[in-house]
Amino acid sequence: MSESFDEIRDVVVVGSGAGGMSAAITAAKAGLDVLLIEKSEYVGGSTAVSGGAMWVPENPHAAKAGHADTREAAMTYLEAVLGNRLRPDLMRAFLDNGPEMVRFFERETALKFEARAYSPDYQPEQPGASRGGRTIDPAPYDGNELRADFALLRPPLKEFTVLGGMMVNRKDIDALVGRFRSLANFRHSAKLLIQYGLDRLRHPRGARLLMGNALAGRLLKSARLAGVDLRTRTAAGSLIEQHGAVTGLVVKGAQGERRIGARRGVVLASGGFPANAAMRREHMPHAEVHRSMAPVTDTGDGIALGLSVGGALRDDNIGAAFWTPVSVLKKPDGSEVQFPHLILDRAKPGLIAVDGKGNRFVNEATSYHGFVEAMHAGGAVPAFLVCDSAFLRKYGLGLVHPGLKTPKAFVEAGYLFEGDSIAALAGRIGVPMPALAAAVAGMNEAARSGEDAAFGKGSSEYNRYLGDPNNKPNACLGPIETSPFYAVKVWPGDIGTATGLTCDPQARVLGRDERPVPGLYATGNDMNSIMAGAYPGAGITLGPALTFGFIAGRALAAEPDRLPR
Repeated sequence: MSESFDEIRDVVVVGSGAGGMSAAITAAKAGLDVLLIEKSEYVGGSTAVSGGAMWVPENPHAAKAGHADTREAAMTYLEAVLGNRLRPDLMRAFLDNGPEMVRFFERETALKFEARAYSPDYQPEQPGASRGGRTIDPAPYDGNELRADFALLRPPLKEFTVLGGMMVNRKDIDALVGRFRSLANFRHSAKLLIQYGLDRLRHPRGARLLMGNALAGRLLKSARLAGVDLRTRTAAGSLIEQHGAVTGLVVKGAQGERRIGARRGVVLASGGFPANAAMRREHMPHAEVHRSMAPVTDTGDGIALGLSVGGALRDDNIGAAFWTPVSVLKKPDGSEVQFPHLILDRAKPGLIAVDGKGNRFVNEATSYHGFVEAMHAGGAVPAFLVCDSAFLRKYGLGLVHPGLKTPKAFVEAGYLFEGDSIAALAGRIGVPMPALAAAVAGMNEAARSGEDAAFGKGSSEYNRYLGDPNNKPNACLGPIETSPFYAVKVWPGDIGTATGLTCDPQARVLGRDERPVPGLYATGNDMNSIMAGAYPGAGITLGPALTFGFIAGRALAAEPDRLPR
């Protein structure tokens, strides 16, 4: 053992989200001795609380889902969406390695994927856009397979569970709400509830893992099977440099401060900076009211480490984060519950969004990212989502689930605003009544004609994908006319940051001179997004995170030893 280190490994990975675990697993599968550290008590990072979607063009499941994708079509689409911010070298690395990443993990690990037969890219009007196939999901996973490690997996957001801890997807929600409408719904609901009851005899929550929780759970299992040494409650302190290269990391954990050598290199994958107030103020508009759905431990540690040894922060993105509107419920004990309005309510027929003057300002069915971009551009901070009682019962609104008998508790808590008339609702939310009345009247006319001339709600395939296909003539347009009327206040928020360390196609951190910092890699949200702050489709954070983690793991396997064995 070298006198300068308490222990020496081949690779040290900082952060246990998709990017970090991808790098750790890939390196371990190549025969390297890998240590993965995580500063929180849970494994999974923001991946575990995400939707779990991964955007990987030309993946091996696309054709099976009926979508014959090509690398050329994907690049055409990305060029159209990103414009001059596209970095061709990084994008080529992603497109070249993404399909192989999928094949590798399915062949070598517990990770399994499922294709979405229908999931349009977010800008379907652009050349090269796809109607489906590019977005893949993790297959559901039985948390019991993790055994004792199930307690290590970061729980999903409570707002996306029911009955105190049962994860559900869109099919489950429809079945549960309509459990007495058909025998199929009843059987599906009964199966879910019986399994959940059995799980609760052994665990504090359901063990049927879906979405990002399934992805994180499968990666955790894979890391264990690959022999990755995992330490939670262990924070990164500072990087160690010798002879112009990163050769280790100072960590702080249960054993106190330890110097850990890294023969091949260190991978930064700590989740970006959404919980770093100073960095939010520097990089984000409306930082004083901004809300993040990422874990509070994502404080920019990896980025700070990279900068400390000469790495460069890229600051020319379209935006600094991946945006989503967020509503907030304040509980009696002073704590808050945040809800991201991603896909469940805004596109449905019978809802409009208005600014502080009572005017519509956006196509409500646009992507969550595009919605907040419109909030920023128009000064609609905060904004209000407005609907009627028929909408609330059928589709729900934020934390208010569909089928709820009465929303009284949410009204009394100040989360939901209620008015017997549009005039009364305008008074409750503090906007001019004539403007709100005109906005509602405009939507009612659009619902009758099937065309939203003002903002085009329901005009794109992506819009209609999130709408109600049974609603005619337009899946996204419906009247707002059944008293009482409701509104919820939404703030600009994020599901992760986009601005990060500049990297090359091998995931190596670059210095200000555009040369690699020897021995230092980054992936996930510590790496500057290859999408440069744009949001082309569902899963454009996790797809690149897994892919560049895979790239980093392979590159580390080819690195020379910088420390003795």
